[in-house]
Amino acid sequence: MTHQGDGAVRFGVNYTPSVGWFHHWLDFDLDAVHRDFASIRSLGADHVRVFPVWSIFQPNRTLIRPQALADLSSMVDAAAEHGLDVSVDALQGHLSSFDFLPSWLTSWHRANLFTDPIARSGQASYLQELAASLAEKKNVLGLSLGNEFSQFASVEHPDVQAVSVQQAECWLAEMMAALEAGFPGAQHCHAEYDSAFFDPQHPFTPAGTARHGSMSTVHSWVFNQTAQRYGGMSEESLRLAEYLTELARAWATDPLRPIWLQEIGAPAPHVSPENAAEFTRKALRNAMDCEGLWGVTWWCSHDVDRALADFPELEYDLGLFRTDQSLKAQGEAFRQVAAEPQSRPARRTTSLVLEMGDETSGPGRAQCAPGGEFFESWMALAKAGARPGIVLASQRDATDYLQVRGIEQLIESGDTQALSR
Repeated sequence: MTHQGDGAVRFGVNYTPSVGWFHHWLDFDLDAVHRDFASIRSLGADHVRVFPVWSIFQPNRTLIRPQALADLSSMVDAAAEHGLDVSVDALQGHLSSFDFLPSWLTSWHRANLFTDPIARSGQASYLQELAASLAEKKNVLGLSLGNEFSQFASVEHPDVQAVSVQQAECWLAEMMAALEAGFPGAQHCHAEYDSAFFDPQHPFTPAGTARHGSMSTVHSWVFNQTAQRYGGMSEESLRLAEYLTELARAWATDPLRPIWLQEIGAPAPHVSPENAAEFTRKALRNAMDCEGLWGVTWWCSHDVDRALADFPELEYDLGLFRTDQSLKAQGEAFRQVAAEPQSRPARRTTSLVLEMGDETSGPGRAQCAPGGEFFESWMALAKAGARPGIVLASQRDATDYLQVRGIEQLIESGDTQALSR
């Protein structure tokens, strides 16, 4: 496969099919996939993240459809023809506000996704078989458990799946082991969203993101109250991906653990269409100033066809391309940044100390959310030009850890004098 130079940040897109959205698995059209991949490659992208729909691939607990696996295999081979590597999400799960759970887990057969032994065994079997079907594909990077699958455990979900922090940790370990059993040594990860970092009630924690799999993942969306509070083109919005990347780094026990900016987009009206290209350039360049960033994967490749009903309005126009393959202004901005020469980011020698208390409970995570004390302190440093990192208070005296990260100065988040210097 075509890769960038050693240590360079990789550029890719989350693949949203231009024809039929993710319903395309029902009427799989390889020619349409080739057209989409040719457009994606023209951006300078070197990888795609793709989304098998779980209910189509495993409609019964003991039936994993051979034709669905064959269609996915054809998609991966098509990507290879266009010089694209592939990361495959597994438990879909959840896409653009729609949930896709197989019928053996709903209604009369309803079972808790995270705690029911039979449900877990079905998921693990699917993950292992799906991973094994891809293990010989040279352009497959690995698999993610699913797309923001932990949203099913959020109290905001209309059919919340109750799970404790400890049960969530057990589920993560079991499912990651299934991926590894099917495809040993690949780039497997857990695709989390920002509630893990910001919501003290959420049973999936930052530690789950930063300590399972081969890399940490970040999903950066300014509609999470950042744009509403500060404005879509504010420094807070333009630096959200950078901030989340540094937050993910702080939670990792391995100071050299790679981080994948797995989703970032310019959602209207939070980012106005006339500002989308500038948002794309600035947000990506800010994120690329983080050490250890493996890659950025834009959401998404193509707009959603407006013939399809009932999507939230912002979901229709997130693509870099329109459905007719014409390139949008933010697509040109993405291509421009992907083509720019890269140099290794300088060390972030100053870090803000994050005092969490109990890592798995208590109010500590709320201070990291937009409007929270820690969020405000970090942004104040960043806007002052300090290029701040983040260190958990539990690592404050870990000399070897700090040395590996190149940290020379620690600032307490409540130290207003230090923040003003």
